[in-house]
Amino acid sequence: MPTEKPAYVEFAVTARKYKTLLTKKYQNRKPWVNPSPFEVQSIIPGTILEIFVKEGEIVKEGAPLLILEAMKMQNRIEMPFTAMIKKINVEVGVRVPRETLMIELEAVEEIV
Repeated sequence: MPTEKPAYVEFAVTARKYKTLLTKKYQNRKPWVNPSPFEVQSIIPGTILEIFVKEGEIVKEGAPLLILEAMKMQNRIEMPFTAMIKKINVEVGVRVPRETLMIELEAVEEIV
C-alpha cells in the first residue's frame, strides 16, 4: 500500500522561513469569510422575542431591529447604518443558532 508523502507548507516569521505540516483539523476548518455589512447575523444562539421592523421599511442607524434572548438576557440588536430592510429571515419565538442570517439589508440614499 503506497503512503502519501507529507505536504509541507512554507511560512515566514521575522524574515526567517520555516516549513511545517498542517493538521487534518486545520485543513478541514471552516474558512473565514469577510462579513457583509448588509447582513445582520446572530453572534450568539438565542430566541427571537420581538421584531420591530418590516420588510421594505427604511430604518435609520441606531434604531432597534429585534430582541434576541440568550442566557436569560435580552439583547437589543440595533441598525448598523441607515438602510432598507430587504428580507427578514426569522420569526418571533424561533430559536436561532449562532451565525444565523436574521435580517438582510439593502442600501438606500441617505434621508435628510
